[in-house]
Amino acid sequence: MSTSQQVDPLIGRLVDDRYRVRARIARGGMATVYVATDLRLERRVALKVMHGHLSDDSVFQSRFIQEARAAARLSDPHVVNVFDQGQDGELAYLVMEYLPGITLRQLLKEQRRLTVTQTITIMDAVLSGLASAHRAGLIHRDVKPENILLAEDGRIKIGDFGLARATSANTATGQQLLGTIAYLAPELVTRGTADARSDIYALGILLYEMLAGEQPYKGEQPMQIAFQHATESVPRPSVKNPGVPEQLDELVLWATEKSPDERPSDAQEMLDRLREIERELGIAPLPTRSSPAFETPLSAGDTGPGATKVLPGPLPMTTEITGDVDADEPAHERDNAARLRRRAQSRRRRGGFLLALVLLLTTAAGAAGWWFGSGPGSLVAVPEVTGRSFVEARDLLAEVELVAREMQESSLEVPAGMVIRSDPGAGDRVDKGSEVTVVTSSGPAEAVLPGFAGMSLGDARALLDEHRIGYDDAENLELYTDAPADQVIGLDILPAGSEERIPCFEGCTVHQGDTADFIVSLGPLPDVTGRPMAEATDTLTQARLEVVAAPAEYSNSVPRGNVLRVEPRAEEGHWRPGDRITLVESLGPQLFEVPNVVGMTRDEAVRALSERFQVSGVVFPWNIAMNGLTEVQSQNPAAGTMHVAGTTVEISIDLRGDD
Repeated sequence: MSTSQQVDPLIGRLVDDRYRVRARIARGGMATVYVATDLRLERRVALKVMHGHLSDDSVFQSRFIQEARAAARLSDPHVVNVFDQGQDGELAYLVMEYLPGITLRQLLKEQRRLTVTQTITIMDAVLSGLASAHRAGLIHRDVKPENILLAEDGRIKIGDFGLARATSANTATGQQLLGTIAYLAPELVTRGTADARSDIYALGILLYEMLAGEQPYKGEQPMQIAFQHATESVPRPSVKNPGVPEQLDELVLWATEKSPDERPSDAQEMLDRLREIERELGIAPLPTRSSPAFETPLSAGDTGPGATKVLPGPLPMTTEITGDVDADEPAHERDNAARLRRRAQSRRRRGGFLLALVLLLTTAAGAAGWWFGSGPGSLVAVPEVTGRSFVEARDLLAEVELVAREMQESSLEVPAGMVIRSDPGAGDRVDKGSEVTVVTSSGPAEAVLPGFAGMSLGDARALLDEHRIGYDDAENLELYTDAPADQVIGLDILPAGSEERIPCFEGCTVHQGDTADFIVSLGPLPDVTGRPMAEATDTLTQARLEVVAAPAEYSNSVPRGNVLRVEPRAEEGHWRPGDRITLVESLGPQLFEVPNVVGMTRDEAVRALSERFQVSGVVFPWNIAMNGLTEVQSQNPAAGTMHVAGTTVEISIDLRGDD
């Protein structure tokens, strides 16, 4: 799922057993706004939910509740109504009036700057709503285009009283300076104080932006803009837009005076002056009238990068307005007499149009019947159902008189039971009663793996990639075996979300998204028997084994200093990296001292030498002579020399002589 709304866990949730969340329409730094259905009163509302990471912050909680209380104290057609406030588990929420439309910021992005009539219409409504707040003892503290909603039917409302505060509590220091920097009054920058006149300053900046098409101060860093607010004067908007009347120039300069004492005292005083200007210019605010619906509505309050995209239709503001006079028209053409003459001429022409109007309305009624009966007006847009359960998708489609048909499809990314897509897709327009195929996820697809015998590790990895099975080489078990190096000799599968291991070396059926653990041969363990001890130790250390030396032993076959043997592995099984391996060093053959047998009789000499050595020289006739008559005259090797066991010692025998 690619969009944030598709993974938003609040979509479809029933908040406080009353408000069914339908879709997300805006997201800001403090809260997210959803469109919801009040099941008790059966009406659409805007549900503003505080971000979860702020729910434990008592300052933000009190500010959230303060918004509800502040807005509830106001009763004005130009202020967004707040109906309810509550807590559902970890969710802190406000229930507000739901107003499909766009914000003033979006209108400014589309038109860059507004006509004089549009500007007056918006400013009249905003001042009216803010005047109610000031009369109730509240200052808004965050007046900006993002918090002014232009509804589809022409209503203009100011919302988001999350920073509102009583006029008597005007200190705003440290982190309390949360107002947007572009509309920040100088006293907030220099002294950290705010009152109703701080709202007036923000309105002056807003009025300049609507007329000039840009903000008066610019900078790469917020502090640069704040410094300009504190040190520079706002220029006349007519410098950027020569069509701005002087009266509105003066109103901007009055509202943006550096000293709060030189501005209007509150919104009512500024509204009174604006209405004098309306009379002087012969311009009245536009009346409310309907306009084409928007594909995705926004509610007043938090907006930002996470908000659902809005596709605005034309607002109820045009340049064809009765009484809107070009600023270049001479003053003598704008007096009451001139206007009365024009109105009289208009009345004389009006009668001729009545018959044509009746015929036109009749034709329009017939066209409307066709449009909404069998033409394009009878079509409905398929709602967005991706990321919901089938039951939720079916209910959403039923609301616009469409029939849901479920079809399942395996998916590794989308959880089982959730909607992957619809056909026709979201936003497509179809006839009422049409069938919409809702494709839901059956979870990961099955994967049939063949045997891995004789397969190299690289080939085994490629096979798992093909079946979308994961693996981690850091978890591989490596063994020294008779199989070739890098050959797979074992494989286990770990199913997703399970501790079970499935042997799969000879093949198995698993699911995409599972994980594999390999057993890999490192080839035979190097044979170091008979090799010099230092060389053998280096070879085994490079094979990632820990070498330990056992006590050396004598050997008649292995030279001294070479490896006599490798002790068996402590546990059964193959050697593996990290094991401790014991080597026995050879001391070479053991040597024994040749005893002295000179002077001994034949039999005495044979007995002394035969324990470890071979005896020669006992030949005829000495082998049959009486032992007592024999005496060893000499021996070779000589007595006291060292020789290996089994060495032959030759003795020479003669008759024992008399002393």
